[in-house]
Amino acid sequence: MLRRIKSERPHAGLVESVADWSARNRTAAIAAWLLLVVVAVLSTSLLPGDQVRSTEPGEAGRGQRMVSAQDAGDSIRENVMIRAGAGRAPETRRAVTNDLLAALRAIPGAVRDVGSPLGAHGGRWVSGDGTADLVTFEIAGPGAEFDTHRQTAFAAVEKVARQHPEARLDQAGDSSLASAVDQGIKDDMKRAETTSLPLTVVILLVVFGSLVAAGIPLLLSATAVAAAFGLLDTLGRWVPFNSASSAIVLLIGMAVGIDYSLFYLRRIREERAAGRPVQEALRIASRTSGHAVVVSGLTVMVCMTGLLFTGVDVFKGLTLGTVLVVGLAVLGSVTVLPALVAALGDRIDLGRIPWLGRRRTAAGRSRIWTAVARRVVRRPLLTGGTAALLLAVMALPALGMRLQDATQIQSLPRGVSAAADSGARMQQVFPGVATAARVVVSDNGPKARAAADALHEQAARSDGALREPITTVPVGDLLVVRVPLAGAGTDPESARALEFLRERAVPATVGAVEGAEVAVAGRTATPYDFTRQVNARTPVVFAFVLVLAFVLLVVAFRSLALPLVSIALNLLSIGAAYGVLVAVFQGGRLESLLDFNAYGGVVSWLPLFMFVILFGLSMDYHIFILSRIRERWAGSRGGPDGGHDGGHEAIVGGIAVSAGVVTSAAAIMVGVFSVFTTLSAIEYKMLGTGMAVAILIDATVVRGVLLPAALALLGERAWTLPGRGDSGLRTRTDDPHAYVSSTSRA
Repeated sequence: MLRRIKSERPHAGLVESVADWSARNRTAAIAAWLLLVVVAVLSTSLLPGDQVRSTEPGEAGRGQRMVSAQDAGDSIRENVMIRAGAGRAPETRRAVTNDLLAALRAIPGAVRDVGSPLGAHGGRWVSGDGTADLVTFEIAGPGAEFDTHRQTAFAAVEKVARQHPEARLDQAGDSSLASAVDQGIKDDMKRAETTSLPLTVVILLVVFGSLVAAGIPLLLSATAVAAAFGLLDTLGRWVPFNSASSAIVLLIGMAVGIDYSLFYLRRIREERAAGRPVQEALRIASRTSGHAVVVSGLTVMVCMTGLLFTGVDVFKGLTLGTVLVVGLAVLGSVTVLPALVAALGDRIDLGRIPWLGRRRTAAGRSRIWTAVARRVVRRPLLTGGTAALLLAVMALPALGMRLQDATQIQSLPRGVSAAADSGARMQQVFPGVATAARVVVSDNGPKARAAADALHEQAARSDGALREPITTVPVGDLLVVRVPLAGAGTDPESARALEFLRERAVPATVGAVEGAEVAVAGRTATPYDFTRQVNARTPVVFAFVLVLAFVLLVVAFRSLALPLVSIALNLLSIGAAYGVLVAVFQGGRLESLLDFNAYGGVVSWLPLFMFVILFGLSMDYHIFILSRIRERWAGSRGGPDGGHDGGHEAIVGGIAVSAGVVTSAAAIMVGVFSVFTTLSAIEYKMLGTGMAVAILIDATVVRGVLLPAALALLGERAWTLPGRGDSGLRTRTDDPHAYVSSTSRA
């Protein structure tokens, strides 16, 4: 009998072999990992060069490339709105305007192309209701002197504002708004780092109950994130990486790195509690949890590559960053993690927290989820149908989702940035001025200038779609014409104004100049073109991810029914998260609690990104739970040939023994992504809310109710391919106990 058991034991797989080598050569494995991290961090200094910049898609991107090709720099325009109280308001505004013009003239070479109510066609710089004046100016280059000129011009505006406390000066424009957003991103990164770390430490202490055990996942994720950012900085010479993606990569890296460590360590603790020595516990953990980690990590990485089908530059860097940080987390979990566990042995439980440490060492079954799963499998149709109906109702608001990006003004909550607050006030009085469309013309000769002047007539006949003041400045060999558009900047009214400009006004004016290339770019055109391209490519991305998930699950579990059910469950949880996202942000609910300004839409890139990343991340829990259920199904007397009750017990047992890991992993994920809701940019708040809600639903309703209900209804069909019975199941089980029980029956 013993010879038969040994002969039927599977050969060690790649994951188990790598983990076993690391455990036996722990010093070499730990040193190699640290060397990899150091080389990755220092790689940026070994390969000098400039970071490549991302280019927006569509016509807006073409206009951006035309300007970037010029040695003269770019057109950077600032706007100052002047208002005064009742009484002598017009005289006060004129006095402030005179002083501001004098202050700007006193810094020759720093500004150019100043427009005001006191110049030619001055009426264009006065608000429609006559209560505000506008002064606009270009900050002059060249690039080496731009920062000095900018600071000097801004100081002049602030000085005039101090001299006239009876008037209000609001400044907003290209440089001030961009600086506000950049500063917001930097502050968000600091907040993400300082908030996520203590929160993660607390959750890990609760999960593991000891300082040493909690420190291992933190160490692995921190080193993986550091190495990923080092490599990103180096690869940024060839692949554009948007700084706004840094917070996303940071928190995803922390979340998956800790989750993968958690899967390993909890299984090791389970085997140690069963009386097995460290080496054997490591082998079993690598064969089971380690295999699930590798499959899950590969799924996340391959799913992320689906974003490349969009053809959008910003997704290239985000995909690269996510693939790197997840790949490094997987690599660390199968190499340095077993080495650390082998080196520590029983000392992994050093620094136990009183009471909590004693509770967490055993890593046993969850009584709550055992009771829930038992009730579900007894009445799967009722419980599963009720849960599915609940998620379908939660998803209903998603049917009214409007993909619409926030402007720079709308992105930050009130009170965070003076420039954003000024921009919001300016938008009400001079719509579109702070975020005007940029018509780029490859000719700055007399004919092009005359054609640009004709845009004023087009604005007068546009029924309010095009606004004043329209300004024209040369940039190298180009002509850049700024045309304020109606609407908030990215809303449907602004989109219609942009279409009028592109389809009617431009072809009738600068577009008619012979030999001239024309492109309309700007803060309205960029998200408009981005959304159109993403929407056009979304079906391809969805198909890629769904087919990939289906093939992966078919290969992993040798079943057709299980992949179809798994995909349906993932779509339900993602749809419910979409519904919450729309209700909260598009509908403006929880606006004061989450501190954001609702603008009637959802950021255009967010649903697609959430779909891709959630489909990958959800496989962590899904594959882990299914593997535990399959172990029991294949190894118990109640397997495919063991009866109805045995199959139900396998489901209940698999759910119960994996519930602690899944709950802990989900708590870490939800905690980490909840950090996004504390950041200032509305894009981060949306991402954090959507991801946290989706993971919470996935780890509770889907994995705790819908999955066992579906498995109970499917029965043996969940684990077999049509016409093959259970032949593929027993040869692929990863549970070492399954071989003993099956051969004993033989």
